[in-house]
Formats: sequence, C-alpha cells, structure tokens
Amino acid sequence: MAELLTSAQMRAIEQAEIESGTVSGLQLMERAGRGAVEAALAHWPELRQGAHRALILCGPGNNGGDGFVIGRRLRDLGWDVDVFLYGDASKLPPDAQANHDLWQTMGSVSPFEPTEIWGRDRPDVFVDAVFGTGLTRPLPQDLAMVLEDRMMGNWPRGSMIRRLAIDCPSGLNLDTGMIPNAQQDEKPRVNSAHLTVSFHALKAGHKLALGPQLCGVVKVVDIGLRGDGPSERAMIGTAPDPERARLVAPDFAHTSLPLRIWPGATVAKLRGQGHKYDYGHVMVLAGGPGRGGAGRMAARAALRAGAGLVTVLCPPEALPENACHLDAVMLRACGDADAFRQILDDRVTALCLGPGLGTGPDTCDLVAAALAHRRGDRGWRDPAVVLDADALTSFQDDPDALFALTHPRTVLTPHEGEFARLFPDLAQSERGDWSKIDVVRAAADRAGCIVLLKGEDTVIAQPGGGASVHSATGDRAVPWLATAGAGDVLAGLIAGLAAPETAPDLFCVTEAAVWLHCEAARQFGPGLIAEDLPDILPKVFLTLAA
Repeated sequence: MAELLTSAQMRAIEQAEIESGTVSGLQLMERAGRGAVEAALAHWPELRQGAHRALILCGPGNNGGDGFVIGRRLRDLGWDVDVFLYGDASKLPPDAQANHDLWQTMGSVSPFEPTEIWGRDRPDVFVDAVFGTGLTRPLPQDLAMVLEDRMMGNWPRGSMIRRLAIDCPSGLNLDTGMIPNAQQDEKPRVNSAHLTVSFHALKAGHKLALGPQLCGVVKVVDIGLRGDGPSERAMIGTAPDPERARLVAPDFAHTSLPLRIWPGATVAKLRGQGHKYDYGHVMVLAGGPGRGGAGRMAARAALRAGAGLVTVLCPPEALPENACHLDAVMLRACGDADAFRQILDDRVTALCLGPGLGTGPDTCDLVAAALAHRRGDRGWRDPAVVLDADALTSFQDDPDALFALTHPRTVLTPHEGEFARLFPDLAQSERGDWSKIDVVRAAADRAGCIVLLKGEDTVIAQPGGGASVHSATGDRAVPWLATAGAGDVLAGLIAGLAAPETAPDLFCVTEAAVWLHCEAARQFGPGLIAEDLPDILPKVFLTLAA
C-alpha cells in the first residue's frame, strides 16, 4: 500500500523528525542524494562501469542541496561532473549551503547561464535538482528554456542524455500534477524526466494529471523517516485515512473480493456459505428497446464479479430483446417506479442504475425508489446503490435533488462531463489550484456518498476526506479501455463486488473494482471492446496471488 502525500504533509513529516532529534536535516539530505544516485545506477546499470559525465543543475533551496550531494557521490565514483547553481549561493538554506561548500572542495559551482551550460561537453546524465515539492508558480522563462525537452538538442548529437529529476521535473506542481501557468492561454514548456526519484513516499502529483507523463519512471527512496509504512487507518481492506490519499494497488483487490472467487479462499472459510443469496442479489435497470446493451453488460459484470444472482429489470416492450441475450442473468419486466417498488425485496443487496436507462423524470423516479430502499428482515445491510450515466445526467438541472436522496451506501461514477453537470463549480475548467483529489473530496462531502471520478487518474473519495487514486499509466496504461460501454461494466462490477454478505467496506470494494476493471483490460490487450471485460475477469482472478 502506498500513501500519496501532499507537499505540506511531506514537509511536516520531515520537520517532526528533525525536531524529535532523531535525525538532522543534513543527514536527510545526504541520504537523499546518495539514494538518488543508487536509484539512477539501478535504473541505468550500464552507467556502473566506465567513465561518464553528469551535468547537475541545482536550485536555490534544499532540492539544490540534494544536487550537491549527488555531485559529490558521482565524483567519488570517478565521473566528470559539471554543477550549475540557479540562484545566489549566499542565500541557500543552511543544509544546502553546507553541501554547496562541501562540493566546492571537489569541484566548482558555475552560475546559471544557458549558453555556458550548452557549451559544456554533452552529459550522459542531466540532473534536474532545481525545484522539487512545493512549487506552485510558473518557472522563470530563462530556466524553463534550459529545462525544456527540446533544448537537449543544443548539445551535439551523441548518445542519449538521460534525464534524472529530484522529487519531480522542475515546474510540476506535486500537489495537482499540473504545470502552473502565468497565462491561461500560454502553452507550458514541457520539462520531463526519464527517471524521477522521490523520497519517503509518492506525492499526489506523481499520479495525477500530467505527473505520470512528465515524471517517467518514479522510484521512491527510503531516507529513514519514521512512518514509511502505512498508518493504521490506511491499511489494506480498511477505510482510508481522512487526511492522506492512497494509491489503489492489487492488495486492495485481494481483500475486497468475495471469498469464493479468489485463490486465497479455503474450503474452511467457505463452509456454510453455499447458497446463491449468501453472495447477494444485484438488480440492474435497463433501458427500452434498442437500449438494453449497456444494462446487460453491467449485469454480466456483476455476475462475473461474484454476485449470487443478477436480475435485469426492463420495460415490458424490451423483454423479447433482452431474453435473446440473457441466460444466467435473470429478467423481469418493470414499467415504472411503482412497479420497481413492488419488485424490490429485502434480499436485494445491490442496485445499478443508469447504463442505457434514458434521461428524464422517469429515471429520476427510479433513482429515488432505489435510494429509498432499505434492508428487511432477511437483509444484512442496506443495499449498495451504484449510479452511473443517465441516472446522473437526469439530475443535471437539479443536482441537489439527487444529493438529498443519496446515502453512504451510494456510489456515483461520473466521467468528467457528468461530473461537470452535477458539480459545475468543481469542473475541470474551474479547479484553479485544487487537485483532482481535492475536488472529488469536496464532491463526496456535498453528495454525502462515495464519488468515483473516472479517468487515467481515477479518484475515489468518501465524505470526511478519505480518498484514493488509481493510475492507469506507465505499465498499467490501457488506452484501449476508452471504448463505449467500459463505464457500464465498471458500474456493474462495483455492484457485483458489493453484493455478497462477506463484502468489506464499500469504499474498498470500489477501489477493488477500479483495479480489476483496468487489470481486465490489460490482460485482454488492444482490440478490447466493453463486452470482453466481464468474460476476462475469471482469468484475472486466477492470476491473483493466494
């Protein structure tokens, strides 16, 4: 499990450790610089042998201090090292000043000058140690010009210049994953890295927005701060810490799956749970004739996810169409909200509304009926209600009417467009300095339920601040998942995982569903269509470690 810290949280952790007297800032800086070198040599093992050259651009703060340590360490290894300082050496913080002076016993520090930088011999590694965590303003133009990717071409042609960033590529806001701009219409200069070394923990901006694209491979180096492990409230299978976001990982899937569908379940654990109703009953409401495909995909995903039984409810005129496609999934006619109320019983444990349902007052009535349903004598808890697509858009003219109905067992699963219709003041164009984590937390507080905002950087939040991020980037990138119906499958997957009596906290279930959704797409590969996702799930379950 990995926590995603903000810049302020990271500073507070460092300061608390220093104030406790267990470590000094100078020691942390030494560990950071040496750890960055080891991470770089592990990433580029060809650099362990032979003579190499590094150019290190240090900044005016402690990030620059890390750069001076890196210079000393590389010089100790026999490298030729050029060090430049962006800023005034006399104004460096004390620890950075100490390492600046130590480096000067081994080599010179040149003042920042673009033509002077490009006049040096072509480096094997360019180290960006200018600005790390905490930067919220645009880079100065002269610095941005030097760091810009295309400026590497100012050196004569030769072998690849490997780009190493300390904390993050300078200019990236590590809280939001965005590049601050002085002008809204100004295209930001792109400063990216092949390898980014972070210390103690990942930061939110490594996984949000442009962060994954600009940071390249991110390696986290342990510098000996206490709390490197997850806090008790952030442990696997538990509700998230209200202050610190976390990264969705495979271990969440393990702890959030119904016992019978993952390899860690033993016969002893399953004894006495052999009836289909022990694994829950999911109802999926589908649209009229010609609109039932989305509901059917959601239903199939719910059944594959481990629900004991799944029923599709559709208008009477859509029964023949759905009957031609459904076998294991049951089917019933449901003409309106009154009929829906009559059909609901106390063994329904999850409801999924929205995929292909159609928009308008009738859908609003169905949503109201679903959110009003509570457990009866045979139910073990109130049903989970997953609202997607048309169930959300139907409330675009009066989102507060929806939020007056939602409860903690509700999950809203909007994409950016649907999110903007429900939360116009939190839409992408209105976020300002807020991160995606910030806005989804605010949305969850307003809606009084779990909100899942889809994207490459999917963010899940619940009222009170608990949040997690699933990053479908790097080796988990699945561009082929951007296909019609994929979101409908995700909605059904959440409902199916939430349905069994043994299902854990609904937030953890939602995390597991997002991870499984991406993993199914990864294992299928290019050419995926939404209908493939439910049927690849058994293969995904088999690959999970016991």
